[in-house]
Amino acid sequence: MKSKAEIKIIGDEYAGFYSCGLTMLGSTTMRRFAEDESTKDEPENVNAEPERAIYTLRSEDGLVLTSTTKKSPYSDAYEVQTVFENGSGESVTLEMMTSFLLPGIKARRIHRILSFWSAEGRVKTDDLMEMNMEHSWNHMAYRVEKFGNVGSMPVRKYFPFVAVEDSESGEFFGVQLYSPASWQIEVLVRHDDTVTLAGGIADRDFGQWSKTISPGESFEAPKAVFARGRSLEEVCDKLVKAQHPDISPVDDHMGITFNEYCATWGNPTIDNLKKLADRLEGRGIQFLVMDSGWYSHCGYWWEYRGDWSINRERFPGGLKELADHVRSKGMIPGIWFEFETIGYKAEAFQDPTHLVKKDGVPLTIGGARFWDMEDPFVEDYLKENVIDRLKNDGFGYIKVDYNDTLGMGCDGPESPGENLRRKVLATQKFYKRMREEIPDLVIENCSSGGHRLEPSFMELSSQASFSDAHEIVSLPLIAGNLHRVIRPEQSQIWAVLRAADTEERICYSLCATMLGRMGLSGDIYDLNDRQNELLDQSIAFYREAAPIIKDGTTTAIIADTVSYNAPTGGQLVLRTLGNLTLCVYHRFADSKRLADFAEDNGIDLSGYRELKSFGDAICDFSAEAFILEKV
Repeated sequence: MKSKAEIKIIGDEYAGFYSCGLTMLGSTTMRRFAEDESTKDEPENVNAEPERAIYTLRSEDGLVLTSTTKKSPYSDAYEVQTVFENGSGESVTLEMMTSFLLPGIKARRIHRILSFWSAEGRVKTDDLMEMNMEHSWNHMAYRVEKFGNVGSMPVRKYFPFVAVEDSESGEFFGVQLYSPASWQIEVLVRHDDTVTLAGGIADRDFGQWSKTISPGESFEAPKAVFARGRSLEEVCDKLVKAQHPDISPVDDHMGITFNEYCATWGNPTIDNLKKLADRLEGRGIQFLVMDSGWYSHCGYWWEYRGDWSINRERFPGGLKELADHVRSKGMIPGIWFEFETIGYKAEAFQDPTHLVKKDGVPLTIGGARFWDMEDPFVEDYLKENVIDRLKNDGFGYIKVDYNDTLGMGCDGPESPGENLRRKVLATQKFYKRMREEIPDLVIENCSSGGHRLEPSFMELSSQASFSDAHEIVSLPLIAGNLHRVIRPEQSQIWAVLRAADTEERICYSLCATMLGRMGLSGDIYDLNDRQNELLDQSIAFYREAAPIIKDGTTTAIIADTVSYNAPTGGQLVLRTLGNLTLCVYHRFADSKRLADFAEDNGIDLSGYRELKSFGDAICDFSAEAFILEKV
């Protein structure tokens, strides 16, 4: 299958048949074009999936729309790139452009992946017939399901992902969109009961987007990737493996991170950070990250974001003293920034000159304003206060946070949606600049936890905060579900350890980290001997499991709970590499033994022998992880 493409030009007639406001597909803009003869499929090749296929449309006045489908070099998936070129003598203004357009897919169910704050990754499955998506009696009226995100947090309510399932054949077809700002995906039925999948930048109806293309100019839509499989997990594995992140060369062996936020709660000092470093020495931790609160006149860390002067009460000798101490203990020092945002007590909050504006005034959301990342002044300010701080003080790791969204758009030279897109692309440009100037830098992608777990941001990062679900019982549910959308080797799972925790609770938290990258926080200096023994055992187990986490294939994510806040039953995740399988089982309320849970869900573990284990799933809210070898 190869992707097609559509655009909608302002001034052209909309499709009709009750579709206006639901979709811009099918407009008279497409009547301008004829398919390039050289790109037409021969009849016998319509369903073929060649290494590379090009679909080109040309108009008589020089407009060209090209969609290129090519095999991913990293996975059994296909990448789609769509470009519009204006070869006419006049400017045209787009109000919709697809990244992908895939017609004629036979499907009965649709699978989407939901996301809210600290509740990322839940799968939502709907029956298309129950959604009233059967074709009309005369095959004319459109049936449309349109969803997406508006704003600068691209993973909010939905991930940019869709999969459809043909329940008769058992075939799944999935698409992941690489769009760091507003995006949309459409599921359409019209002429028959096959489905058309389309998506790209959120259009003028959905995301206030339009874009003027001058003569001689071109515009490239965000990339998309699609894949087929016999299960949702197989499709997701292919899509996730098609992501190609820019991993730092020092972060290539699944190193463990300790972030001090749940130890100091935004109140780091030179003394408590040195205490942590001393306690962690020799424990196998690669990164010690200082989180928020090290800057300005911090009382409450939230209020002073944007003023990156060092808090001399907390760090009288500056930050190099801390970084040097951490390195002397055998770890790489990290530091937290939220460099796009300005808190209401920061001096820059009162100066609108270099801030993002909406309706002529600084865009203010929840007591915060935002730097205009396209502004050369801001680029220089952040170069001095972020990149130079990392270089001069010796930090090798940056946690980049982002704690609100710009909403539907902002002021600028074009439409609100296009202005927003440009601001976010400028942020991504700064990510690239950090790595260009500090090639070994480890970048952690965080946006209130999981709001930027989107492929184009993930490809610019070594790791990502999986969620802000630091200490709640849904921790393993979120960690497991995220296997479907990001690479587990990048998914930093927090285990917050408390001196008051039972052995079962300690293992419950630590087993969740086996579903991604181990991340630690909490009362590390107050743990008793038994708790420290469990931590050391988990680290040893994680080292053995790391190759499976990094390079394996997730074959099962099974959970029989509906609630994240009060989960019941259990969750079993299986990830396989060669003849080895990592098995992680968490018990919730009213739970069963692993053997019974596996049998109830059609999982046969009898053909394996246990090589290594950690934890003991003996009661509700306990957990165990195994490395199994196929006999």
